[in-house]
Amino acid sequence: MPASSDLRESPAAAYDAPVTPRPVVRARRSTRMPWLVVAAAVLVAAVMVLPVLVVSSQALTAGDELSRLLLRPRTAELLGNTMLLVLLTVPITVLLGCGAAWLVERTTLPGAGAWRTLLLAPLAIPAFVSSYAWTSVLPAVQGLWGAVFITALAYYPFVFLPAAALLRALDQGHLDAARSLGSSGLGAVLRVAMPQLRPAITGGALLVALHLLAEFGVLQMMRFPTFTTAILQQFAVGFSNAAGSLLAAVLVVLCVGLLALEVPLRGRARIARMGAGARQRPVAYRLGAWTIPASAALVALVGLALLVPLVLVLRWLVRAMTSGAVVVGPLLSAAGSTVGLAVLAGLAASVAALPAAWLLHRYPSRLATTLERVTYIASALPGVVIGLALVTLAVQWARPAYQTAALAVLAYTVLFMPRAMVAWRSGLAAAPPELLEASRSLGLSGLSTLIRVVLPLVLPSALTGFVLVFLATSTELTATLLLAPTGTETLATAFWSASDELDYVASAPYAAAMIALSAPLTVLLRRQILDQR
Repeated sequence: MPASSDLRESPAAAYDAPVTPRPVVRARRSTRMPWLVVAAAVLVAAVMVLPVLVVSSQALTAGDELSRLLLRPRTAELLGNTMLLVLLTVPITVLLGCGAAWLVERTTLPGAGAWRTLLLAPLAIPAFVSSYAWTSVLPAVQGLWGAVFITALAYYPFVFLPAAALLRALDQGHLDAARSLGSSGLGAVLRVAMPQLRPAITGGALLVALHLLAEFGVLQMMRFPTFTTAILQQFAVGFSNAAGSLLAAVLVVLCVGLLALEVPLRGRARIARMGAGARQRPVAYRLGAWTIPASAALVALVGLALLVPLVLVLRWLVRAMTSGAVVVGPLLSAAGSTVGLAVLAGLAASVAALPAAWLLHRYPSRLATTLERVTYIASALPGVVIGLALVTLAVQWARPAYQTAALAVLAYTVLFMPRAMVAWRSGLAAAPPELLEASRSLGLSGLSTLIRVVLPLVLPSALTGFVLVFLATSTELTATLLLAPTGTETLATAFWSASDELDYVASAPYAAAMIALSAPLTVLLRRQILDQR
């Protein structure tokens, strides 16, 4: 009788039949970097470092004057002012951003949804518009403390946004486990929550610090001299002024110091998790008697950062409309130019930041870290320095690119790519590597894994980066003045032309248009917080 009949007649015989072992396919994580991604990251880094090389070469033309320019009292004064501004403002923005995020996302504060929108709304108001509003109503807001006051109110959303997103996604089970092991409520927060928040906090603080190094409009209105304002004054004297380039080179050194400091502060804590269903929803801490003081603190913060600038802009806008000072044609033309340049810059910066962020996430190494860090260096330079460096390169090597939109978009990408980089880095950090390994074990290539698995997971973060670059580009001033195509005027340059002459009525329509353009994007950022699960 055939063997199959024997097995049917005697089931026990099945256990005695020889079993042919099948090969087991195990997913192996490749440690070899994909050469195409590496080449793209290297190319982007090379483009990012070009303005720095131009600035450095021009600084070296000082020759024997180099030491005298570096050691003069004016340089020490500018260095002290710049460092004081960073050392005072960054901790304040971290305190405001993290404190507001904790109240909104982890407590029983009434109206959390409305607070999310209101606390992000200052992103819709350019910092130099806020300073214009405050100085018009309170001229005493000047000097160091005036600059700290305005910049802290304008930049704290850079910390609030990522901190709120991660607090909302924080697994309550981790905190409960810490409490069950004997930690107090505060101890659980410090030992469990804070390490997971470190990437968001340090990334936001780094953005704030880099913005302060390159800030011009606010500091010019506050009459507070820093390297940036001094650089613009030096370059106003001559195109190839060695003193201005030397000051810019000092800014590059400061930027490198900030980047080196951010790496150990960021930490290596993993925040990705497998499966949304395993996460326990956060338990809101009861404020009790602290509800009124907490609400009052947020009212004061939003009032200072949002209400005062809006009221002042609307006041001047009404006066402009009643006096017939609003000219619709130039206003619409400036708005169209602003939107076009901002969209192109947002797309360019998002695409350019992805290769280095992907390498850092999937293939962490000294090379990947270096390629990511390089993208931050040029962003510490003022827009005028980046603009002049690119003009020099275009005139000498690519004359057809001079006075084109492409050159302006390249400048915006160099200046604002860190915003996209921080967004990509945050999104990729929350993408479980196990899913990537599973897709590779199923036969998907690295590119297919990136497109079909990674991008859907990090798309909300990528959208956040695009919006942040769009907002920055739509309000950029100094580089636009140099690089915008002939006859092209943006809302920021039109506003500055009027406000520089203290014509508040003529500048109000452009300020209102910038706010109206940016407001819907802050709603998208709010939705990004809600999408963090």
